[in-house]
Amino acid sequence: MSFKTIIGLEIHVELQTKTKMFCSCKNEYGCVPNTNVCPTCLGHPGTLPLINKKAIEYAIMAGNAFNCNIALDMKMDRKKYFYPDLVKGYQITQERTPICKNGYIEIEIENKVKKLRLQRIHIEEDTGKSIHNGEGYTLIDYNRAGVPLIEIVSEPDMNSPAEAIAFLNTLKETIKYLDISDVKMEEGSLRCDVNLNVIDEETGFKTKITEIKNLNSFKAAQRAMEYEEKRHIENVKNKIEGKKETRRWDEEQLKTIVMRQKEEGNDYRFSVEADIPYIHLEKEFVEQIKENMPELPKDKKKRFIEEYKISNYDAQILTQDRDLSLYFEKVVSKVKDANLVSNWLLSDVLRRVKDLEIEFENIPLNIDSFAVLLNLVKENKINANVAKKLLRELFEKGDFDVLKAVEERGLVQISDDNYLIEIVNEVLKNNKQSIEDYKNGKDRALGFLMGQCMKASKGKGNPQKFNELILERLV
Repeated sequence: MSFKTIIGLEIHVELQTKTKMFCSCKNEYGCVPNTNVCPTCLGHPGTLPLINKKAIEYAIMAGNAFNCNIALDMKMDRKKYFYPDLVKGYQITQERTPICKNGYIEIEIENKVKKLRLQRIHIEEDTGKSIHNGEGYTLIDYNRAGVPLIEIVSEPDMNSPAEAIAFLNTLKETIKYLDISDVKMEEGSLRCDVNLNVIDEETGFKTKITEIKNLNSFKAAQRAMEYEEKRHIENVKNKIEGKKETRRWDEEQLKTIVMRQKEEGNDYRFSVEADIPYIHLEKEFVEQIKENMPELPKDKKKRFIEEYKISNYDAQILTQDRDLSLYFEKVVSKVKDANLVSNWLLSDVLRRVKDLEIEFENIPLNIDSFAVLLNLVKENKINANVAKKLLRELFEKGDFDVLKAVEERGLVQISDDNYLIEIVNEVLKNNKQSIEDYKNGKDRALGFLMGQCMKASKGKGNPQKFNELILERLV
């Protein structure tokens, strides 16, 4: 059997406008519940919505970034359903005329570029938030009701959880570059639903689509997709079609759990939003937004390669995260050595960020202190081992005066030939077996001799000069 996994995604992105979509209430996360509300976003009779122009601009920016066609004429619709967090009994959205259509996102996976199509991007208002207090009660916070968001709907072009995660990462970072949302899943400003099924390519037999909701992290999304992929493959093997259903991911049990079955499509009874007139965008308005677009990852990568003369690989990693790319440029402006900065960022710094399990935007490493450290390395005033120890301290203990610490602790690198020669001669004299091992082709012996020299110099000797002096005497 040959199995093909089919995955489509629906992503909701809250826009970080100052006010809500259809009223002047503040759009701010973390406020006291039910304080950012008014008669309009609470759906009181007689109130009229007034559309947020900035939300329209942000949606167009997203459409441009994801290669979409932008509609100049559109209308808002009412999506009707009854749920406690939907205070009006309907949601204002775009069903018939989405603002953006037919785009795509390119991902790089297994050293190949794959184009993943977007069906649409449409504007809508968010719902309130249900809070289950653990005592059998559900409380509703309507601060989020009416917050502007865009829903990005992909075509089912992804064929593995890895591709879907690459899609999500690319989308998230592009949105961050646009600066139209903070895309924080833990705060609900980025939410993702997954639609997945599997087909037997030899027989055409396929399972019914499973929708996975309530995914609060990319890690949870990947685990849920991997679990469902395996479950669907087993169903295909056993000729079980399954049921069209909605599931949620349970992080404790590490499996998906059925929420509800979907025997028929939802009947949302869409109708035109009569309180909002047809929207016409002037072509000049749309073109102006396109002309003022911020630099996107693909363009920044190209510039980094040309301007800083760094490798394609380094530029790719540095520009995948907006905060990392900004940090890199600020440090380079102080160190004037892009390759040195890139090497340290992509090795030691990112390793520590990963160990701390934090986003790069929350890095505790002060830019000025890091630049001082790298300038000391660049000027051969400290060696790499000393620099790595100081870097670890900057992460663990917080910011301090790096230059003062180097001077007070006597960490300045020793490059005096006479001093180093004396150490090398002594080490070689006491390690004749290592000399023989090296001459017999055992390269590790050189590393041992280097280690002995660094130990004798208390870690302050110049490693490059030690290496040169040892090799001169081993010939």
